[in-house]
This record gives sequence, structure tokens and C-alpha cells, in this order.
Amino acid sequence: MLKIFKITALLEGISYLVLFSNMLFIKPNNFELYHTLLYPIGMSHGILFIGYIVLAFLLKTSQKWSIKDFGIILIASLLPFGTFYVEKNIAKYLI
Repeated sequence: MLKIFKITALLEGISYLVLFSNMLFIKPNNFELYHTLLYPIGMSHGILFIGYIVLAFLLKTSQKWSIKDFGIILIASLLPFGTFYVEKNIAKYLI
């Protein structure tokens, strides 16, 4: 289950960055393309975000994460590059 969480964390972070790049780079230049890409990118990011949160809650008890570590993991889902930090640094120390 931890391996699935790490993969979900990576994919969620990538989808977050793709969503931002769609907004920052494509929207000003090509609004039609931005609008076309927004729904599939946003939906995939939303599903991965929910999966990340659900997996974090499921792993909290089995991995015996402290409240502080669990809070960092949850807050990282809201920050760009946060899930990459969790995947590389937090998850390997908490195993």
C-alpha cells in the first residue's frame, strides 16, 4: 500500500504542475486549447488528489505516523512540489 501511495504522490504532483502550466502558459496564448484541456487535466488531478488523501488516512494507522508527520503529508498535497517532498523525504523516513 505504501508503494501505491508513493506512486499516487508522484502522479498527483505531476498533475498539479500540469494544471498550473496549462493556466500560466497556454491560457494567455490559446484560450480555446486551455478550455479544452482544463476538464481532463482538472478531473485527473482531482481524482489523484482524493486518492492521495484517502491513502494517507489509510496508511496513518498502519505506518504509525505521528500527528505532526501526518499533518505535513496532508499540507504537502496543497503545495506545488509538496508531494514530491513527501515521496522523497517523508515517506522513506516513516517506513
